[in-house]
Parts: sequence; C-alpha cells; structure tokens
Amino acid sequence: MITSLSQMADAVRSAGKRYRIAVAWAQDNNTVGSLYRAVIEGFVDALMIGSREQIIRTCHDTGADPSRFTIIDADDEKSAAAIAVGMTATGETDIVMKGLVGTDKFLRAVMDKDHGLLPPRAVMSYVCAVEIPAYHKLLFITDTAVIPFPDLDQKVAMAEYAIAMARRFGIAKPSVALIGASEKVSSHFPSTHDYSVMCKMAQRGQISSCVMDGPVDLFLACDPDSVRIKGVDTPLAGDADILLFPSLEACNPFYKGLMLFGGGELAGMICGTTRPVVLMSRSESELSKYYCVALACLMATHNE
Repeated sequence: MITSLSQMADAVRSAGKRYRIAVAWAQDNNTVGSLYRAVIEGFVDALMIGSREQIIRTCHDTGADPSRFTIIDADDEKSAAAIAVGMTATGETDIVMKGLVGTDKFLRAVMDKDHGLLPPRAVMSYVCAVEIPAYHKLLFITDTAVIPFPDLDQKVAMAEYAIAMARRFGIAKPSVALIGASEKVSSHFPSTHDYSVMCKMAQRGQISSCVMDGPVDLFLACDPDSVRIKGVDTPLAGDADILLFPSLEACNPFYKGLMLFGGGELAGMICGTTRPVVLMSRSESELSKYYCVALACLMATHNE
C-alpha cells in the first residue's frame, strides 16, 4: 500500500515507464521545475507548449536544461491549450497539464466537443490525495475544483472516481465519508438526502466496493476518539480514506486550509476524461505540481 506522496512517486519511478505529457503555456518557474525533475527521474517526456523564448528563459532561471524538453511554440495561452489537449486527444501524448494558462481557457479546450477529452454525458470532477502531518494516512478529497453543487448522479461519479484512485494506492475497500455539518439527515441540508440514497446504493453494490457512511462530520470521519465520545455507530470508525463534500464552496476552502495551516501537500487531477488531466492553481508549489504529474502517471498506468 502507498501511504505517502513520496512513496507514490517512488512507485511511478520504479515502474520503468515514461509518459508523454503536453503542458499548456509551460513557462512559469514551478511548472518548469516540476517537469524537469520528472524528466530527470526518468518517468516523463515533457512537451512544453508556449512562448519558446520565455520557456528557455525560465529554464535558465531555474537551472533546468531546455534541451531535455521538447519545446513547441504557441502564440498565446488559448492556442497553447488547444495544441496540448489536441495532442493528448489523438494519443500523441498520454497526459495533458495546465501551465500558466487560465483555468477557464484550459477547461474549455478539455471540454471541446470535437477535439477535447470529455466523453458525451460524462461527469468531470476533481480528486486530490492530501498528505497532512495530523493524519496517519493519505486523505482523498473530492470535489475541490470543478462541480459547484453536485446532484446525486454527480456525487455518485465523484465517489467512484475517488474509490478508483484510492485503489491505485493499494486500498482494496476504501472508507468513504459523506461530509456534512452533523450526522443527521435534515431538510435544511438537501445533500444529506443524497447521502442517504448513496449509502443504500453502496450496500446494494451499485457503488464500487467500499465502506460508506453519511452524513457525518469531520470528527466522526477522521477521529476515533470522537466516535467513542459521541457514541455514534458508524462503520467509518474515525478512519476514513475518502472525504466527499456536498459543494465546491465547502470542499475548496477545506483543502486550502489544510495546505495553508495544516502543513499539507497534495497530488490531484481531473477525473472523468479519456486521459489524465493535471489541473492546478498557478500558485501551487513546485513539489505539489511534481506530485500531480506523478499521480497522473500512476492513473495513466491504470487506464492502459
């Protein structure tokens, strides 16, 4: 079982396979630094798409050797995104990654009906693996970036994506906590009714094999002492692997709080697309971007 992000990167390196990754508007320091590390470590061939002059200048600023990259000139970030996604859609590359391009322009290319990576009627969501000192194992969190207010079908898809990712880390039957303000179903929180349906679906095998409970608060999900104190009978037992949140408004601040105040590090990616999509904030650290690249390679192995 993979229990840390560094172990995940080790597993990808030891697999002995190189993945081709197309990077849209690849000219900021953290993107160049993370890709250069992955190239040097031997599990990535990087196609850096953007201003050739700026990419080379950034390489020199960061100590990266530009000859280790394939550099493809693009006039602007929109065309860079279209080129990167197009190369991945045709199979020329295995993974597409957002560089300095704006998220809206990048996702527009990913969702393009003719040249994108999202199948018809597919649910696109985001799952990240977070490592924090205060928890004894990795936490898989969804949805931090894509769906503002997921309906029942979207919540089921979010759970399935997170379960599939957890299994790639060696967790055969992940524990899924459906996060709410309390453990009670309430008309004040419509998502709790979806949670009740999802738990039934999991019991009947309509959701991939997992231990699922909800609504539960964070204490019941991740703190065994709180389970004993509250006396709540939950199969999660304060040992959740996956946290599924009711809205983007709830999930995004939570994971950012883990990064800012909890000393967290993450690896995340878009799920539901035909090939792995690495989408990160332009301000994310070089290490987080490196871990995201490694995660995409791990999941690309799963898709082969």
